[in-house]
Amino acid sequence: MGKGIDGLRIHGGRIDLAASLYPSAPKPWIDLSTGINPIPWPVPAISPARYQRLPFASEITEMTAAASAAYGLPGNARMLPVPGSELAIGLLPRMIGDGRVGILAPTYGSHASAWRAAGADVHEFAELSDMDRPDLKTLVVVNPNNPDGRIISCADLAAFGRTTTSNGGHLIVDEAFADVRPDVSLLALPELPAGTIVLRSLGKFFGLAGLRVGFVIVTEQDATVWRQLLGDWPVSGPACEIATSALRDSDWIAATRKRLAKERKRLDSVLSQAGLKLLGGTDLFGLFEAPDGIDLLDHFARAGILVRGFAGAARQYRFGLPADEPGWRRLEAACVTLR
Repeated sequence: MGKGIDGLRIHGGRIDLAASLYPSAPKPWIDLSTGINPIPWPVPAISPARYQRLPFASEITEMTAAASAAYGLPGNARMLPVPGSELAIGLLPRMIGDGRVGILAPTYGSHASAWRAAGADVHEFAELSDMDRPDLKTLVVVNPNNPDGRIISCADLAAFGRTTTSNGGHLIVDEAFADVRPDVSLLALPELPAGTIVLRSLGKFFGLAGLRVGFVIVTEQDATVWRQLLGDWPVSGPACEIATSALRDSDWIAATRKRLAKERKRLDSVLSQAGLKLLGGTDLFGLFEAPDGIDLLDHFARAGILVRGFAGAARQYRFGLPADEPGWRRLEAACVTLR
């Protein structure tokens, strides 16, 4: 497939590109490339009136309160909605400025891309302790990490954050996958260290990526400038209604955590039996290493299954969870031909 297939190694979710490159593949395509919950929160019918007016300030406040109750919120922090945490990642260099930035890597590539695009001098580190340097004023950590699921305890990260931000620096913690590991979230702290910025994403766990709802959590002293930048209507009225109801659905949240944990074990078993080596992951995805000489992206694409390859790690692949039994059966059938 040459350079065409390389486009599938840049980002997950490119079913349209995959289908154009593999027109003979079975349909419908199964997208295992994103790490998004394949069984979303059941969205109810929305009144047409919600599409015909701007959201009320009270509705945005209500959604933010629901998120605060679901995620936690330190006493000195404020939670601000954004149209997807990806936008917040792009805004961070504008809010903080450029300079020397340390990123705990390998991790989600948009962080480094955003800072480099802003002219920052980006340095990537394999260990948190390696980032404890006075010349780095901004540090970025994804926790749980994408794509390997690396976990840093809340206590360890909070202690590191206090040291980092004591000299006026910033610690950015992307918690897009923390719904499956709420114990690691900094939002459980009584106080958020000054200069700490936490990002949350509704789309991953709730399976509602198209809703484009996320949250930026900052200390009160930093909240004003974020409010001014995001404006009065940072998310749509229908998105407010759906997100508020989803975040309040504690029974669904609890049941989904149990289901995802069970299905992640099944994923590990299926792929390990096919000869892939488990490297890590969360309950929404697994990271695996392929045997030498096998391009898993190409192999599974021929079966109409899109997985996530990485340009910088040729033998590593991330697999999300199938949505139903037909999806599991097709994955298992594609694995048989690997043995």
